[in-house]
This record gives sequence, C-alpha cells and structure tokens, in this order.
Amino acid sequence: MRSSPCSGRVRSSHHGMMLPVNPRNDTSARPRSRRGVFGRPDFRLLWVGETVSGLGNSVTVVALPLIAVVGLDAGSTAVGLLTAAVWLPWLLVGLPVGAWVDRRRKRPLMIACDLAAAAALVSVPAAAWLDALTFQQLVVVALVCGTAAVCFDTAYHAYIRIVLDGRDLLEGNAKLQGSAAATQVAGPGVAGLLAQALGAVTALVADAVTFLVSAVCLGRIGVVEPDRDPGAERASLRRQMAEGLRFVGRDRYLRPMVTWGAVINLALMGYQAVQVVFLVRTVGLNPGMVGLLLTSGSAGAIVGALVATRISRRFGTARGLLLLQLTTSPFVLLLPMTTAGPGLLLFATGAFLLGLGISVANIVVGTFRQTYCPPHLLGRVVATTMMINHSTIPLGSLLGGVLGDAVGYRPAMWIMTGVVAPSWLILALSPMRRTRDLPQAPKPEQAHVKG
Repeated sequence: MRSSPCSGRVRSSHHGMMLPVNPRNDTSARPRSRRGVFGRPDFRLLWVGETVSGLGNSVTVVALPLIAVVGLDAGSTAVGLLTAAVWLPWLLVGLPVGAWVDRRRKRPLMIACDLAAAAALVSVPAAAWLDALTFQQLVVVALVCGTAAVCFDTAYHAYIRIVLDGRDLLEGNAKLQGSAAATQVAGPGVAGLLAQALGAVTALVADAVTFLVSAVCLGRIGVVEPDRDPGAERASLRRQMAEGLRFVGRDRYLRPMVTWGAVINLALMGYQAVQVVFLVRTVGLNPGMVGLLLTSGSAGAIVGALVATRISRRFGTARGLLLLQLTTSPFVLLLPMTTAGPGLLLFATGAFLLGLGISVANIVVGTFRQTYCPPHLLGRVVATTMMINHSTIPLGSLLGGVLGDAVGYRPAMWIMTGVVAPSWLILALSPMRRTRDLPQAPKPEQAHVKG
C-alpha cells in the first residue's frame, strides 16, 4: 500500500554544486551507460522490487474491499473504515517515524517492512481457510500494512539517493514513477482476474509474494550506506521531530510545495469520491466504460514520467514545473462537462492531462527534496511533508461525498475541480517563479537548524 498522492520525487541534473557523498559509493567517475540508470545493477534491483511490490499493492487495494463486501457482507461504512485504516498511520506515527528513520540504516528497515506486510497479508487467507476471518482482522491488517508503508516510504525516499548519485537522480525517479503509474493501470485488471480465478482471499497470497520479492531484491543491493551521525542517537525524538517541522515551515521552497500538495490532494480526492457515481448515474455509463475512462489518468502519469527528464532539462526544474501545472491543471474542468457519446472524450482528455502534470510534479518535487534537504534531516522532512499531504486525503473524500449528496454529482464535480484548476498559483507565487532551476542546497543557516 505504498501509495502517496503528490508525495513526489525530483531534481535537476545541471547544477554545479553537488551534495556530499560517501566516498565508497561515489559513482561520479563512472562512465554513463547507454542504458542510463538501468545500467546500474543496484538500481535495477530497487526498480524490480518496487515495480513488483507496486503491482501487489494494486491487488490489495481491490482485494481487501472485495473480501469485506463479498466474504463478510460489509456495508459502505465498513469499507470506508477499511480504506481509512490504510492512511491513518501517516497521521498517528508519521512524524516520529521520520525522526526514527534518520537514526537507522535504511535497507534493513525497508526489508523488515516488506516482511511485516507479507506476514499480515498471509494471515487473511490463513484465517479464511480456518473459517475464522473477521472484519476486525481486516482492519488490523490494513493498519499493519499502512504502518509498514509509512516506515518503508520514509526510508525509501532517503535511500534512493544512496543508490544513485546526483546526476542520475532525476532519471531514476522518473523510471520509478513511470513503473508505479504502469502498475496502477495494470493492477486493478490483474486483481480482478486473480479474484475471479482464485477468489479475493487467495489473491492476497500473490500480493504477499510481491513483498517477498521486494525484500529479496533489496537484500541483494550492494551499495554501502554512509555512517550515521553518532550525535543523532543523543537527541530526543521530540526535538528531532521539531527540527523537521521547523525546516519545512521556514523554507521558502518546501513550504509552498507542501501547501500545494495538501490543497491538490484535498481537491483530487474530493472529485474522485464522486466521479464513479457521476459517471454511472449522471452520464449513464456501464462499469466497464467507467473503468476504461479512469485509466486515462494513469496513462497520463506514464507519459509524464517519460517526459519529466526532458522537460526539466529543456526548461529547468522550477520553470518546467510551473509551465506544466499552468498548461495541464485547467483541463480538469473538462471532467464535469462530460456527457454520453463523444462527450466522453472530455473526461478522457482532462484526466490524461491532469495525470501527466501531477506525475511530472511528483518527480520534480520529490527529487528536489532528496537533493535539497541535508542528509541528517531528510527522513524527517519526507515524513513531515507526507503527513501534511496525506492528512487532507480523508477530508477531501468526505467533503466530496457530502457535496455529492447535498448539491448533486455534477455540481460537486464542478466545485472540487474548480479548486484543482487554479491550484498551480500556490507554486507560481513562491520564489520558484523567479528562477530557472530549483536550488540544490538550502542556505547554511537552514541546513544546520537545531532544536
């Protein structure tokens, strides 16, 4: 369940100043392979593990609600609770996990998270085969997987720049974002086939296997992590959490990025809470056509991952990000204009272009964060930004659902997409409007922020 809307990844490859790297891992002198980052064995292992695991996550997102509805006769409220349980750990433990991850080596922690998620998922078919499965167990499994995702994602964002040096980070993030988008397209279909052929409960076994594959791939990575700061163990978790919050809150680049992420997640989840009902009851589509239209956004995300590096190098990371948001975000207003017949192209076009813009933004923002933040603060900064961004997801879903019942499905779509369309102004009003490329390092006084 490593899904993090607008949690992002990015970075420019043509800045002069480089961050310090571990001399044992310095690959700057290596000749570049014609295969790019895929010429790096360690990155290939990371990419394979993440792609397979991402496909498994898509299976779980479909299989868990199916088990609750079909196997346990759960209602919509129960399914909503199950979905919320996946995201709740970000709000409960996101900040302390960020400080904790900064104290730990990343790879062993990520492997442990994969194994914990696999064990939790296997417990569901085991209980079902013993006729002992309950809804409460599904909630616990969702909470365990969600907590594992918090720890894994926080460590993962810090670990990428250990595997790749600065010049390849943008390309590597684009490859990872592209495979993530592809699994979002293929995942629901695979989940449906597995559930149809084997049953939703048995499909979770396949998901557990993907986490084991991820753990094996991580275990084979040979890169050596840099030594940890011995002083980090002496600082209290509360003090370290405060340092991360202060760094994000005071930084003139990170603060608007986090604000934009929170706002757009609120609006995205708001209209997504209504869009299926809107397409079925207002537009009059069958479930198959609804599913086809909803893949338009994921297809746009794949294209965004393919063009992100070129756009960043052609226009600059800051200017390219603003240009893409300016030219893609307004097209979301095509969604509430959707009608049957040829009017379906409006939804497909709007979702595709919005997906493209969000994908590029995720790559740029995330890579910027990885290169910009001081290594000793990166885990806390990742956790802080993700916690803030994810906190608006359940609120947006609730708001969209309430608006749909109160004012109608099409008006609710207009309201929520009307928030998405101008959201790029949050980024345009930040200092990035005056620069071609995002900086690679904060000012010295920010880099050494203390509690």
